[in-house]
Amino acid sequence: MASVTTPEGVVPRVETHHTGAITMRDRINSAIMYILLTLLALLSIYPFWWMIVASTRRSATILTAPPPMLPGSALGLNYEQLLAQLPYWRNTINSVGVAGIHTILVLFFCSLGGYAFAKFRFPGRDRLFGLMLATMMIPGVLGIIPSFMLMRWLGWLEGADNYLPLIIPGVANAFGIFWMRQYIASAIPDDLMDAARIDGAHEFGIYWKIVLPVVTPALAALAIFTFMGKWNDFFWPLIVLKDEIDYTLPVALASLPNLYSNEIGVQLLGATIAIAPVMIVFLLSARRFMAGLTAGAVKGS
Repeated sequence: MASVTTPEGVVPRVETHHTGAITMRDRINSAIMYILLTLLALLSIYPFWWMIVASTRRSATILTAPPPMLPGSALGLNYEQLLAQLPYWRNTINSVGVAGIHTILVLFFCSLGGYAFAKFRFPGRDRLFGLMLATMMIPGVLGIIPSFMLMRWLGWLEGADNYLPLIIPGVANAFGIFWMRQYIASAIPDDLMDAARIDGAHEFGIYWKIVLPVVTPALAALAIFTFMGKWNDFFWPLIVLKDEIDYTLPVALASLPNLYSNEIGVQLLGATIAIAPVMIVFLLSARRFMAGLTAGAVKGS
């Protein structure tokens, strides 16, 4: 047994060893956990894989038992029929433009609003913030008719290629401002802002050069939420857009069942291509997205 010399004298050092039973139990628990996580991951991936496989086949080979698990040879035919019946790539560009511009505006205005609510003191701030949060309890469908009348009054429904009704509404939404306000309040110390003011920085400069670089995890998370929501939006574009050439992807794909009700592969090919931009945005922002989601728990612990 080894010993340790201390001011009080020589004290024997007790060495502890993990028993084999504990080590084996830990290994078994880890193995079970990884097996369960692998099974859950496979269950989550399977619908997407089947959608990709079905997009390369015709209905006659899709609706079989057991369902096919490997890609077929009808990808080219399905792609030709998809482009023959829809201006698919134009619809894709419409969706990318609408979702991308809307997301950028949301990040700017919501971060600016969250910064104001978090770091400025003005009369009625708390009441105004509470009133804004109360709007989150109102179902969005109740605002469809008033929003449509407002868009018509502004003249935004006239003419082709007018996507302002899809981009502008909601750029300063309650959830985004609340999200950014909570993160900024805990991530930006007041002393840092005071030091910047002493150095002569103006308020917008503090927001642009100090606040935004620190809150990028929250911005990434908000960007993914916003982009996915706008990308998948169906009902409002269906009401606002009139011409097929101006449709966004959800509205365009909704017409495919009427065109090829017996060809599932054509529909699934369009849906498979449609999820690619969302996956790209998520993969590019995944690390900062997870940091944004866990930041509140880490700071609160």
